[in-house]
Amino acid sequence: MKHLITDIQRFSLSDGPGIRTTVFFKGCNMHCTWCHNPETLSMDRDLMFYPAKCIGCGRCFSTCENGAHKIENGIHIIDRSLCTKCGKCAEKCYAEALTMSGKEMSVEQIMFEIRQDKAYYDASGGGVTLSGGEVLCHTDFALEIAKACHAEGISVAIETNLSLPYEKIEPFIKEVDLIMADLKIFDEETHKKYTGISNKTIIENIKRISHPKMVIRTPLIEGVTAKEENLRSIAKLLSGKENLLYYQLLNFNPLGDSKYQSLNKTNDFSSLRPYTDEQMKAFGEMLSNTGIKIKVSE
Repeated sequence: MKHLITDIQRFSLSDGPGIRTTVFFKGCNMHCTWCHNPETLSMDRDLMFYPAKCIGCGRCFSTCENGAHKIENGIHIIDRSLCTKCGKCAEKCYAEALTMSGKEMSVEQIMFEIRQDKAYYDASGGGVTLSGGEVLCHTDFALEIAKACHAEGISVAIETNLSLPYEKIEPFIKEVDLIMADLKIFDEETHKKYTGISNKTIIENIKRISHPKMVIRTPLIEGVTAKEENLRSIAKLLSGKENLLYYQLLNFNPLGDSKYQSLNKTNDFSSLRPYTDEQMKAFGEMLSNTGIKIKVSE
């Protein structure tokens, strides 16, 4: 069995405790309008084009059988209606101006990457983080990876939106050592507006899951999630949850803009910038009286 993987990132320090290897699955059931990894949203492979890297060799033009590569007004463009995402042009692109998001990999191929850094996991209290996209859209395959990791003494964390029914994800959840789950917006209608789906299942899963330990996170998006009423409502939901390690406020990540451009997609939040350290500290202090541990990202 093989599955589409967007990337495998080694020596990660931001996807859970210790030194970690993060496996990014391809495909997500939510479409957050500010997502900084738009190349992970589709369940299919995606062709990404970075014009600044293009050296004008023309190999992609001669390789593409459908004529998707064109010159319009002196500019190299891709006609997405003609592109079949076969990846042949990216294979010929020496400059890596063309790359494919999504590579079919087997559990053993992924484990080959993971086990290379086991000594670092052991020394730092780290392990593997299964991320996305949305890992719960791929529970059968992810479960096999988790079992393989545990067979070799490697702990497994997941980054997830927890938006699938508990009955579907239960076998996988029981094989996980840490859940880092996002609850972005407490109000259901607002959640639908900005993510495309209801948050009812997310909230039900947060209430229901008593094991393993959990970190609940909210990315701070100006005008959307970074509102006192929203953050206090989420904090109130988490109050008294015994397996909660902490509630984490994540700073806005602006690094997705070039990815949107490479996919010919519009980034509605391209003008936003991260909050300053002082502003992030103020968000944390605002929730200091909620009775739960608050952690603020840098």
